[in-house]
Amino acid sequence: MSEQYDVVVIGAGPAGYHAAIRAAQLGMKVACIDAALGKDGKPALGGTCLRVGCIPSKALLDSSRQFHNLQHLFGEHGISAKDPKIDVKTMVGRKDKIVKQFTGGIAQLFKANKITAYYGFGTLHAGKKVVVKQHDGMDVELVGKHVVIAAGSDSIELPFAKFDGKHVVDNVGALDFEAVPKRLGVIGAGVIGLELGSVWKRLGAEVTILEAMPDFLAAADAEAAKVALKEFKKQGLDIKLGAKVSKAEVKKNEVHLTYNDGKSDQSLVVDKLLVAVGRKAATKGLLADDSGVKLNERGQVEVDEHCKTSVDGVWAVGDCVRGPMLAHKGFEEGIAVAELIAGLPGHVNLDTVPWVIYTEPEIAWVGKTEKQLKDEGVPFKTGSFPFAAVGRAVAMGEPAGFVKVIAHEETDRILGMHLVGVNVSELVHEGVLAMEFHGSAEDLARICHAHPTLSEAIHDAAMAVDKRAIHKAN
Repeated sequence: MSEQYDVVVIGAGPAGYHAAIRAAQLGMKVACIDAALGKDGKPALGGTCLRVGCIPSKALLDSSRQFHNLQHLFGEHGISAKDPKIDVKTMVGRKDKIVKQFTGGIAQLFKANKITAYYGFGTLHAGKKVVVKQHDGMDVELVGKHVVIAAGSDSIELPFAKFDGKHVVDNVGALDFEAVPKRLGVIGAGVIGLELGSVWKRLGAEVTILEAMPDFLAAADAEAAKVALKEFKKQGLDIKLGAKVSKAEVKKNEVHLTYNDGKSDQSLVVDKLLVAVGRKAATKGLLADDSGVKLNERGQVEVDEHCKTSVDGVWAVGDCVRGPMLAHKGFEEGIAVAELIAGLPGHVNLDTVPWVIYTEPEIAWVGKTEKQLKDEGVPFKTGSFPFAAVGRAVAMGEPAGFVKVIAHEETDRILGMHLVGVNVSELVHEGVLAMEFHGSAEDLARICHAHPTLSEAIHDAAMAVDKRAIHKAN
């Protein structure tokens, strides 16, 4: 006998739990399925982001930043500490405690909103029937008037560097090292590689990042990427571009790598290897042959601009569909779909989804890069301003980086904002908000910003678009 629901959500990650909660708020009977288990072997809601991604990585980034600043920055403030040490076990334990707090928080939200949670792996069949293979070994059938697929994504594994959880790891393993590795190798200079590489570098590891692409952070603005790369190299991160890895062998507790630098084969020996070459939609086993839902060539669920699949009443959101694999994009899609199901307006503007890399300095952007606009033939003008000329940033001892505003040359409408520096993960939302309201650089330039604040860099960058920044020569 099948259990009947208005909405059945497959996946309790950022996209899934937002869809479930919003649907429940709108008066629907909701079930949410999730297969994940925590470190204690018990069900843990929240998806990759909460359990082994966004939240735990930020916890370690903050711990490592405190330790690094104690060693290298506090002296400038007249603060001294003799022979500081880091207890990795305590640091990881703090991270685990934060994760448990938030996974438990989602469970409480489900309970408060009367959402029924099923713990196991869900497969969609014809007729919007979902069969759940529960962890207790029992199968249960759910039928929804609507089904929302929010299966998330998995780390991409390289055929020559299989994850063993000890020497060769993905982001999950790199969050749980028991000690600081002497030598850490990283394949991939993307978000995960840079963030986790930064964590262990700050704690004393020698970190070498091998990136196959010739350009650093090709998705970001070229000027922002150049400034960030300079800062990372200054910190001692060894980033090798155009380095294509072909072999990774574990010998005597070491990982022996072979890569080509564009000229010849090179070798590198490390104690731990983090493979961070991207993620793929977690759609394996998700769809029965008769489900009617289509996948594209990348294994993602095919959807239209409103997240509708090829089957009426079946929707898909988050990392398993097109668009950026970002938790906050999944949040918005989950809410939008729940509202569309309820007959309300629902929409996500993928052009104003902000991107953030939580290194030090942070890197953030929204909208188009200069290269994208040139390729599209769009006329534009730019204005930029360095944090080194911002009083608050200098007082904080964080003068690295800058803000760039890109506006349409004729209409002055803001087309993009690119930032490198301290706390730019928070500042980028000025650009998001301005773009959502179709604002101009002139609008930002005429908005009063408090002094002294980091946001003044945005104010002056907007003024610089028309060559009238006060605090720099235009």
